Amino acid sequence: MGVPSPAWSAGADVVAVLVFAIAGRGTHHDAAVITGALGTAWPFLAALIVGWVLAQAWRRPVRPWPTGVVVWLVTAAGGLALRGLTGGGLSGAFPLVALVTLGVLLLG
Repeated sequence: MGVPSPAWSAGADVVAVLVFAIAGRGTHHDAAVITGALGTAWPFLAALIVGWVLAQAWRRPVRPWPTGVVVWLVTAAGGLALRGLTGGGLSGAFPLVALVTLGVLLLG
């Protein structure tokens, strides 16, 4: 078995962000888990793309340091910033939960 391709790694990161959004929506007993999750996920998916570009993750897609850490922190911080700027909630523990959960899911 070789190293996963950049496309596989990018797909895994997208799935991780979607799992984060779906789990969060499901935890809060939201009736529209899937459609609501897309609304929650889009800022983090946009930030994920930025993180991949900044880290040039396609060159080293499975290296936790520094590639994975850059992708994780840009995804979390950028996603939270976009969410806040577009009227999404940032109250309570959500920012911390997002940071930790995305770290676990993206860095594995």
